[in-house]
Amino acid sequence: MGILSRFKDIMSSNINAMLDKAEDPEKMIDQYLRDLNSDLGKVKAETASIMAEEKRAKRQLDECREEIAKMEKYAVKALQVGNEDDARKFLEKKAEIVKKESELAKAYELAASNSTRMRQMHDKLVSDIDELESRRAMLKGKMAVARTQDRINKIGSSVDSAGKSISAFDRMEERVNKALDEAEAIKELNSSKKDDIEELAAKYDDVDTSIDDELEALKAKLKNN
Repeated sequence: MGILSRFKDIMSSNINAMLDKAEDPEKMIDQYLRDLNSDLGKVKAETASIMAEEKRAKRQLDECREEIAKMEKYAVKALQVGNEDDARKFLEKKAEIVKKESELAKAYELAASNSTRMRQMHDKLVSDIDELESRRAMLKGKMAVARTQDRINKIGSSVDSAGKSISAFDRMEERVNKALDEAEAIKELNSSKKDDIEELAAKYDDVDTSIDDELEALKAKLKNN
């Protein structure tokens, strides 16, 4: 009966409390079910052995009672034929067997009690395993949903982070565009200054100085005369 001590928590219906206190319910229920299914085989073997002991005790008690009835029957027959001595012997044998019956009855009562208790333990264990199997499926389903939600949350964080990065890129692009605009403006200013000088030079390039030269030559000639 030592096998029963392992299942004290089951008999006291503390499974739900144990699961509620677990740090990792999914892992604990898997391990717990492995242990229970492993021990269920031992419980079945123990239960079968104890039930067999009950049947053996019952058979011995029945055989004893049959023997008592048989001795009484022979005593009656001996009296019917007038053989009182033989009848006495049968009754003496019956008395011996009756003492044995008392011990056999006690043994059968204990065996029957053990068998009943063991069958209850076996049935309770099977019921609890079925309950845990059902709860495991539900638990794994919830855990799968939780993991999916966690992934979604992480993806959402990544999207938010990407949004911040895009915002930073927008600011950088704005600064680059500003720098480009400033560079284009300076280029335009530089180009305008160069164009003004060239235009001014072109104005004097078109002036005909041949008359002025001739005029100066005439002045010099008159002065010499």
